[in-house]
Amino acid sequence: PSVPRHANRLVNEKSPYLLQHAHNPVDWYPWGQEAFDKAKKENKLIFLSVGYSTCHWCHVMEEESFKNKEIGEIMNKNYVCIKVDREERPDVDKVYMTFVQATSGGGGWPMSVWLTPDLKPFAGGTYFPPEDGVHRVGFRTVLLRIAEQWKENKDALLENSQKILEALLHVSEVRVQGQESPPPSKEVMATCFQQLSNSYDEDYGGFSKSPKFPTPVNLNFLFTYWALHRTTPEGAQALQMALHTLKMMAHGGIHDHIGQGFHRYSTDQHWHVPHFEKMLYDQGQLAAAYSRAFQISGDRFFADVVQDILLYVSRDLSDQAGGFYSAEDADSYPTAASGEKREGAFCVWAAEEIRALLPDPVEGATEGTTLGDIFMHHYGVKETGNVSPMQDPHQELKGKNVLIVRYSPELTAARFGLEPGRLGALLQEGRQRLSAARAQRPRPHLDTKMLAAWNGLMISGFAQAGVALGEQGYVSRAARAAAFLRRHLFDPASGRLLRSCYRGEDDSVEQSAVPIQGFLEDYVFVIQALFDLYEASLEQGWLEWALQLQHMQDKLFWDPKGFAYFSSGADDPSLLLRLKNDQDGAEPAANSVTVTNLLRAACYSGHTEWVEKAGQILTAFSERLQKIPIALPEMARATAVFHHTLKQVVICGDPKGEDTKEMLRCVHSVFSPNKVLMLADGDSAGFLYRQLPFLASLERKDGKATAYLCSNFACSLPVTSPQELRGMLCP
Repeated sequence: PSVPRHANRLVNEKSPYLLQHAHNPVDWYPWGQEAFDKAKKENKLIFLSVGYSTCHWCHVMEEESFKNKEIGEIMNKNYVCIKVDREERPDVDKVYMTFVQATSGGGGWPMSVWLTPDLKPFAGGTYFPPEDGVHRVGFRTVLLRIAEQWKENKDALLENSQKILEALLHVSEVRVQGQESPPPSKEVMATCFQQLSNSYDEDYGGFSKSPKFPTPVNLNFLFTYWALHRTTPEGAQALQMALHTLKMMAHGGIHDHIGQGFHRYSTDQHWHVPHFEKMLYDQGQLAAAYSRAFQISGDRFFADVVQDILLYVSRDLSDQAGGFYSAEDADSYPTAASGEKREGAFCVWAAEEIRALLPDPVEGATEGTTLGDIFMHHYGVKETGNVSPMQDPHQELKGKNVLIVRYSPELTAARFGLEPGRLGALLQEGRQRLSAARAQRPRPHLDTKMLAAWNGLMISGFAQAGVALGEQGYVSRAARAAAFLRRHLFDPASGRLLRSCYRGEDDSVEQSAVPIQGFLEDYVFVIQALFDLYEASLEQGWLEWALQLQHMQDKLFWDPKGFAYFSSGADDPSLLLRLKNDQDGAEPAANSVTVTNLLRAACYSGHTEWVEKAGQILTAFSERLQKIPIALPEMARATAVFHHTLKQVVICGDPKGEDTKEMLRCVHSVFSPNKVLMLADGDSAGFLYRQLPFLASLERKDGKATAYLCSNFACSLPVTSPQELRGMLCP
């Protein structure tokens, strides 16, 4: 279009989500002083809208309301309007989501909140349709009513907002209450296991009927529970629950069989019809969970899924400078000529499309069988589409198929009279042809912002996969991403992490004019990643950086009065509350992961005050851990690691020697939730020897690579055979 479009202040932002709204008729401001000053000066209410770029209902509300000229005029006349990308500012999102959940009983995005000029919330909700309906008030009506209230009853409204804030402060506080010791690990683990097995779906795996989320935190808990109860029926059951869930997810439509990787969640009980966005944090955590499943079971099926996830991330979510992008959207244009986007358009298939792509007769199969017949049978494709209308309220998937593995290879082969050995190659040929056809479709929107926290989760995924699958390439990819973080998301002058950076015009990496400082989760997930990367690569530089970041995290976020860490720093006056997240959800809560980080940090440094801090966090969350540990499975898991004390596995040897490598392979092949690996290479001037003087007393026996198992800096007798070492790691 030759006419320059109207632009608001968001045009100067870097976040893909904010840029999506830069040409709305709404006079949007980013979160910041300019907007706050305007609200105060003009004595106007603030309308705050929070979302993220791959959020389906955010797109809907923008199309219906924020692109509507009349609604835009009402907003501009009565409010200072602020737009926030929750992935850039999880702190702002959390404060107001706490309010919305407390006052409306539900939450989600887009989040719509009305604030007084001094940023106190007094009304809020999520998605509003533009006009009044039978069951819901329309957005236009709400805007006008609230503006009217502000004119008529300003004082009552201000007083009310103050009361709300005080109540929020009270309910959201997590702190030590009189009790001085961490909760008993055995009871916490037993209760959490019980609560998970009560909500477990025996048939399809997972922990609810529908919608179904991948929740890697639950699976990690179950793996740890199994490792500590290997010989009991409950231990066996825990492992079975985790492996079955991972298998069913990999067969399901939540797994992209053509383009690899996993979608966000399933709308049904069978893992069949997903919401199609793909998030970096899911790929990172699932790569780690499937790696553990392979490490424990030895079943190649799980290793194949790991490779599938990492192929997707390397190909579609990787920046050339080494960082990882945030997400791919669910909605896209069905064809280049389409006028409107549809959910899942990039991923779904009509039966006739598949027939046309796979017409070849298959030799050795029942007379007249085509490759299409075999493929459609195996993946549950139906002529009229395989999505039930219940899963498709907007009829966007009518007549389409979401691929889902319906049969074992043996059953599909038998159905068409094939040798079972031939099926794999036929299905792969089918997938490759569909993949080539899909590459011709318009791609969904890619959110190219790069977040420290999510990059941390992905680095852990690559590092753990490298270790479990013995793939050096994955470890190198993790190291490249860690070097990227160091270069683009770390300020060496202040020693602080930054939250985000962005892909610029010419594929360069850009930073916003005022960079967003890292939050607790950025430190915690990056520190975890650096420990995982050290164990995979044995490069001590990553360890040194992790410990520096841990000191900085203590300084910025620790709550010396109530214990545990705040999610955000103390230096932002626009934040009304400093909160502590108490839920392990799609991502684990930062305080949960930091317990294990602190224990690992103490093992690598000898700083025992970190062990004390870990205990204080568990103490602060004690009540929740004892009553509903299912809300904090990652922290429940950490209570066991705390209780059983981490074992330092020290390998004394030459990193390049074959005997050393053999010992390392042995350590890497065993899943043990409470081991910390270190290599004593004999370099007494190196970082580890300076941190841990006791290493100097450990020697190579008969000049061979030698392993010691140490706990609280006291060590076992030396062993030089991988078999003996394995026996010590799996008592």
